[in-house]
This record gives sequence, structure tokens and C-alpha cells, in this order.
Amino acid sequence: MSAERHMLTIDQVKAGDVVPAFTVDVSATTVVLGALASRDWRPMHHDKDFAVQRNGVKDIFLNTPAQAAWFERYITDWTGPAGRLGRMKFRMKDSVFAGDRMVFRGVVEQVETDATGCSWVDVALSLKVGEKLVTSCAARVAIPANASDNPWKRRGENWKP
Repeated sequence: MSAERHMLTIDQVKAGDVVPAFTVDVSATTVVLGALASRDWRPMHHDKDFAVQRNGVKDIFLNTPAQAAWFERYITDWTGPAGRLGRMKFRMKDSVFAGDRMVFRGVVEQVETDATGCSWVDVALSLKVGEKLVTSCAARVAIPANASDNPWKRRGENWKP
């Protein structure tokens, strides 16, 4: 038995919609694997003594590419496999440490279809640890106009994020 895959289409989204929250408990392994995946060998992402003694922080912390990857995961978990990130801009205001619980939230700001027929959703996203806003993010993601559309097939003049 195969599970039906979730696929968000433009008719299912409107400005003001809330993206379901996504929570991740960050372990030391989460931090280290994020740094490893991006080939970031700086010790503050894998050596707690270095992070605490040299950087003056409480523990090892997620690097920038790892935070970007978690935002991408949050967005594409919501859109389903046909969602294609067009662009993303974020501002890190604080660090995410091993032992923290990340909570991602989002609100749809705008929904539109461009002149090529590509359907776009602009989403304001946030990453909080406890009550503290750690990172804010703005993302533009293409989603299918209908069940037969696939943003991943768009190329050249038909792909203008």
C-alpha cells in the first residue's frame, strides 16, 4: 500500500494563512551534522570547550547553512514535494545551541501567479527558541497551479523567482 503524497496547490493558499508550526529538538549531533554537511570545520560547531571558552557562549551552535536548511525543510514539508524554493532571505539575531528547541512558524503574505503561469507564495517565517526570536526569514516558493503543474520542470524564461 502506498501513501498518498501531500501536494499543495495555489487554490489551497491565501494571504493570512498560517503555516503549521514545526518543532525540532537540537542535539549536539544535530549541530555537528549540520556543520559537517556544509564542510564547516570551525570548532565552535563541534567543540563545546572551544565554544564556551573561546567564544563565550553556552554550547556549540548551528551554523548559517544549517539554519538555512531547516527553513528549507520547514517550507517544503508544508508545500509537499512539488514546492520549489525560489528565494529566501533571513536574518540571524542569535544562536541556536545544542539543547535548544527550535520552533518554526510562518504566515502567508502574498499569493500570485506570474505572467509565465508560475504560482508563487511569499511567506514570512520565524525561528524562535522559547520566547526569543532567533531568526526571521522571508521566502518565495513556487507551488503547482493545479495537480498537473510541476514548478520543478520550469526552466529559462519560465522560471523567474
